[in-house]
Amino acid sequence: MTGAPDLTTAAAIRERLAVVRERISSAASRAGRDPAEVTLVAVSKTHGPEVVRAAAEAGQHLFGENRVEEAAPKMQSLAAAGLEWHMIGHVQTRKAREVIQSQFALVHSVDTVKLGERLGMLAAQAGQRQAVLLEMNVSSEASKSGFGASQPQHWPELLASVAELADAPGLEVRGLMAMAPQVEQPDSARPFFERLRQLQDFLRRQLPAGVGPELSMGMSDDFEVAIAAGATLVRIGRAIFGERGQ
Repeated sequence: MTGAPDLTTAAAIRERLAVVRERISSAASRAGRDPAEVTLVAVSKTHGPEVVRAAAEAGQHLFGENRVEEAAPKMQSLAAAGLEWHMIGHVQTRKAREVIQSQFALVHSVDTVKLGERLGMLAAQAGQRQAVLLEMNVSSEASKSGFGASQPQHWPELLASVAELADAPGLEVRGLMAMAPQVEQPDSARPFFERLRQLQDFLRRQLPAGVGPELSMGMSDDFEVAIAAGATLVRIGRAIFGERGQ
């Protein structure tokens, strides 16, 4: 669970964070956007608490985790640091209670009505309101989770499910999330990011009070393209922490 030894110092992580933040700012400016509209989620999955602490000391306070069983002890050990945590990985319905108990500020990966309703019910029982993003499969890849959203002509079929989640007690739908296919050239991911933004526009026209403005898309290899397409949250791990820990 530890990162590569040469990346565990605050100095090394500070340098990488500075480069990533500059790239985010430049990408936003090129797109005519305010860089403040784009939030960096530092993906700390498989990296240990000491690496997260080094990033926090370098000024990064928002982290993304893929698995609640890995994230929970890490969050507990760093509780005094006042960090914000997002769940960005696939959540099995049976893990929903653990996600709510861990108090993630945002769950990016609600990919079924069943999961969303379960999270909402558990949050309501705990006197909470869980903020979520709805994961959309905009590429039609079978390996990708999410609501089927690759064909715009079928988007009206999503309205009932999205409306159901928007009205679910204990749930707040803040926007959408997607993962682009792996491509050789980052610009090849552009159509998928643009499709997610267009889907969000469609849903917000049809359900103006039901879907928030957040768009979580873009990772280490393609986040600049995602920002050009409208990303408000970019999930970046390798460009900050190096290759995943084992």
